[in-house]
Amino acid sequence: MFFTPRYLQQARELRVAARKLFHYHCDLWSQEQRASATATLQALDQALQKKERVLVTAAQENIEKIFGQLIPERPHRALAENVESIIIAIVLALGIQAYFLKPFKIPTGSMQPTLYGMTGTPEATPPPNPVMRVVNFVRLGRSYLNTIVDKEEEVISLKEKTFLNFFTFTTITTTQGTHTVFAPQDVLMRDFEIRPGRIYVAGEPLVRGYIQAGDQIFCDRLTYAFRKPHAADVFVFITSGIQRIEMTLPPGASSQYYVKRLAGLPGQTLRIDPPQLFINDERATQPPFQRVMAACTGYRGYSNRCDYGPAPLYLSSPLDQFTVPPQSYFALGDNSYNSSDSRYWGIVPEQNVVGRALFVYWPFSARWGLIH
Repeated sequence: MFFTPRYLQQARELRVAARKLFHYHCDLWSQEQRASATATLQALDQALQKKERVLVTAAQENIEKIFGQLIPERPHRALAENVESIIIAIVLALGIQAYFLKPFKIPTGSMQPTLYGMTGTPEATPPPNPVMRVVNFVRLGRSYLNTIVDKEEEVISLKEKTFLNFFTFTTITTTQGTHTVFAPQDVLMRDFEIRPGRIYVAGEPLVRGYIQAGDQIFCDRLTYAFRKPHAADVFVFITSGIQRIEMTLPPGASSQYYVKRLAGLPGQTLRIDPPQLFINDERATQPPFQRVMAACTGYRGYSNRCDYGPAPLYLSSPLDQFTVPPQSYFALGDNSYNSSDSRYWGIVPEQNVVGRALFVYWPFSARWGLIH
């Protein structure tokens, strides 16, 4: 192939393209048109066998002429081809999401430190220069905030808005006006301690620091088509039909996707004696459970209740037990002291399972890679 003359390479490429066009369009041609196209292809085959440049060039020109007459150039061909490419790309992306890999964003800290939701970090110093901000956003998903008040202000209210179902802003209303911050309301209140009644003096930062994007993950939708979920899997499920979750949603809000650790399979009996998780009266043996129960390197073990809020409905004491019903699963967060999970709202129906959390693809933090 390396030593093949250029004119022969071009002729062979033209033959392949012409044959594709023939098979794509021949059912629309008359018998005479099909015969004419077939004759030109045969003439090119014969010329290629003889490898004479004059014959090959003449056969090429004849194919271009005949096929040009049979397949008139479409108006706006370039635009049409671009639109076709875009449609094909969209269809492929939707197909991949529907049957193979679906991207998700971790919304909360219930799985920390295995997976992180969005967090805020206050800082005393101003943000770095613009170049470092871009680098830190691409690499770590950090967005910097630096809003300074000009006069003494008291916070009156916070109101969150989402643009294009992706960009979240919070409007902070004070006695001097409003400030719009590119951050969720709960992060501002929890991590930056901005809440109604707080007073800021002139020149004081209303918010200074950075927002760390929640982990972006791929959900494997294929594996569970061939096997049942396993205990200790990090799995994704939809909350539709889970009444105690739906009761907390605003009117008209749709179901949500949750990411938790699968702690209990159908028929298993669970019990929590902090920091231990017991399955069928035996201490859980899977490495992910043992990692949480070790209560080190960021983990705190399993708990009968969260740091904030009421006691859970299930596993609320070391003596409380729960047996998982058929075709259901029991979900727990790795951050047991700050997780809304099956202890509070009950089981996950089998039909709600979307897939297995597989891979953190962004940001490029220490958690990037396969999820365990």
